[in-house]
Amino acid sequence: MAMYFSLILVIATFVTGAVWLLDKFVFAPKRQLNLAATQAQCAQPLSAEAERKIVEPNGFVETSVQIFPVIAFVMVLRSFIYEPFQIPSGSMMPNLFDGDFILVNKFNYGLRDPVTRTKFWENGAPERGDVVVFKYPEDERIDYIKRVIGVPGDVVIYRNKTLYIQPACTDKTADCPGAEKVLNDFIASGEYHQLDMPLTRYTENLPGRAHEILVNNNTYQQTRRFYNQPGMVRGQWVVPEGQYFVMGDNRDNSQDSRFWGFVPEDNLVGEAVAIWMSFDFERGQDSWLPTWIPTGVRFERIGGIN
Repeated sequence: MAMYFSLILVIATFVTGAVWLLDKFVFAPKRQLNLAATQAQCAQPLSAEAERKIVEPNGFVETSVQIFPVIAFVMVLRSFIYEPFQIPSGSMMPNLFDGDFILVNKFNYGLRDPVTRTKFWENGAPERGDVVVFKYPEDERIDYIKRVIGVPGDVVIYRNKTLYIQPACTDKTADCPGAEKVLNDFIASGEYHQLDMPLTRYTENLPGRAHEILVNNNTYQQTRRFYNQPGMVRGQWVVPEGQYFVMGDNRDNSQDSRFWGFVPEDNLVGEAVAIWMSFDFERGQDSWLPTWIPTGVRFERIGGIN
């Protein structure tokens, strides 16, 4: 849907921009010439109303001229700087909730053509811990949001709910370090629930960045390993060049790189940087309101994203 909206926005900007240029350099001068010719043929000066009708453009031209600056501003803002998204699920709890509306910075990872998504300006790359929006590799019509866990060259291991990372070794002459356990600091238990079971909250300390995660300690889950590379141990992945390994913060309720593989760099949309609005949709079973109508605003959630 976002892809179609971008295409419609580009077409609308092009059409209204073309009409704006034609009006400024062709239609408007012709109307002024018509006004001058009409005044020359009349013995009495034209009334203000008559002059207005002669120089006034038709409805289509006038509307295009008025909305072109607005549409152009929205296209530039949405395509190259910030784009709004809505969080559709709880896979990023406790940091992002269903009903959060976020802003995605599209400038941090370089600029792309809004229609073909071809990158034409390099500006940076995701780092471990970044929350990123990307096109789902198995269906690029869908936008996903997850956290970057592994960058190109990293070895990522996830076993028995424990995460290990071996950063890419850039110095080939040195002894590269092995995989190190990503430490978790216990915060609280029972504040969130999944299938009526309490989830335990931890602070996960990725290299250079800390964030909260949720784990269901009441169930034993072995990661479904659909994307292991030939020769690798199950539950272990080497992140290829130009791709990223991502996971949801709600570790036992997230379909991510553990299940469908890596995110190509070309699929990146941008970095989620802030919550600009958050609606609560919880209601009782006896509520007569449609499920899409919010029941409240969570002002306390507005702000930056960890």
